[in-house]
Amino acid sequence: MADISRRNILRGAIRGSAVAMALPILDLFLDGNGEAMAATGKPIPTRFGTWFWGCGVNTARWFPSKVGKDYDIKEELRPIAPFKDKVTIFSNLNCNLAGRPNLVHWSGVMATLSGAAPLVGGQQGGTSLLPTIDCLVADHIGKGTRYSSLEVACTGQSSVSYSMRTGATVNPSEVDPVALYRRLFGPEFKDPNKAEFTPDPAIMLRESVLSAVKEDRDDLMRTLGASDRQRVDQYFTSVRQVEQQMSMMLEKPAPAEACVVAKEPARHELGPTWDMAMTSHDLLGQLLVMALACNQTRVFNVALSNAGSNLRKAGDPVSHHELTHEEPVDETLGYQPKATYFVERSMETLGSMLKMLDGVKEGAGTLLDNTLVLATSESNFAKIHSVDNLPILVAGRAGGKWKSGQHIDGKGDPSSRVGLTIQQVMGMPVETWGEGGMQTSKPISEVMA
Repeated sequence: MADISRRNILRGAIRGSAVAMALPILDLFLDGNGEAMAATGKPIPTRFGTWFWGCGVNTARWFPSKVGKDYDIKEELRPIAPFKDKVTIFSNLNCNLAGRPNLVHWSGVMATLSGAAPLVGGQQGGTSLLPTIDCLVADHIGKGTRYSSLEVACTGQSSVSYSMRTGATVNPSEVDPVALYRRLFGPEFKDPNKAEFTPDPAIMLRESVLSAVKEDRDDLMRTLGASDRQRVDQYFTSVRQVEQQMSMMLEKPAPAEACVVAKEPARHELGPTWDMAMTSHDLLGQLLVMALACNQTRVFNVALSNAGSNLRKAGDPVSHHELTHEEPVDETLGYQPKATYFVERSMETLGSMLKMLDGVKEGAGTLLDNTLVLATSESNFAKIHSVDNLPILVAGRAGGKWKSGQHIDGKGDPSSRVGLTIQQVMGMPVETWGEGGMQTSKPISEVMA
């Protein structure tokens, strides 16, 4: 056998046919510290993702009582206990409205993800003053990948997305695991671990067409008013992203030894019932994990539900959102048991996502160790639409740049401090982030390595 330290493919034959099998990242592919590829000297890439669930938590059952590294795990956070040393919990971080309206089931998540309390609610028309953090991070770390980011939603609605350049430019979510599989690993997928590489002539033609459109931009822009120029500029931003993706598809991809392409998933019914959404999450999540490992993207966004959670049990017409408003608080338990079912199941599903990420070995750690996942909801206690003490956690270690395994008390500061900290940990030259009452120049030093 040839020198395996210089190869990342096993070759052989089955019944006379040649076969090749990609290897995971092995210690012998890495430098002496297990932190970079020995052949290129490049570090293992850092990834970023967001994970959203709707309708908040019960404060007393979700937030730890102890601050610091030895924090306690309450009932609703029990599913993340296996990853306690890789999870940072934040409390007492608020959506500071500063005179703006509390747009129910919207202000909280936009404040955290975009650094601004929005002026208009919902996903149509001017909902966000600033780009969401995933777009900013993707601009910084996602240029060398096929997709700048990938968005998925688990209730069958592609319009459910919390990723946007502006409120009028929402990145739609993929909802069908089969469609996502074919998008990622269909004919245009180039296995990064195959020795041979032939550019697709169809991609070359499509790229040249887009380039021609780009060349006409200046002539077009001179004929437009200010409002149309803004809209067209947003359009060309999207075109440039497609061009960059196509350019990457014309180059031989860098090796990604953790890349193992799974089989195409079976079709299943899509929708907001819990069993459907959980199945969708796990299938979509597995594909996202492989997309990260295969260096197809470095940024992702998962929406378990919409902001006013429409999740429900099979056969029950009453949704999680309706329960948060209609179900009385049990005087003995101190919470709404039917509504709380969905909080507990949501945290179980988050735990499933962390398990998938932590199950992929990369160098001296795992894919989760080389990632930051910002998980949040749009409210604290959904019954009263509270946007104080928003539930926020960050999982992962960003390749050692994030000191995980802590509970941090935010002491009433804006939740945008988390986003500012993430950007700085990712190496972005950002000193101040946010707008209005959410603007901050205070990163959270406790988590910065």
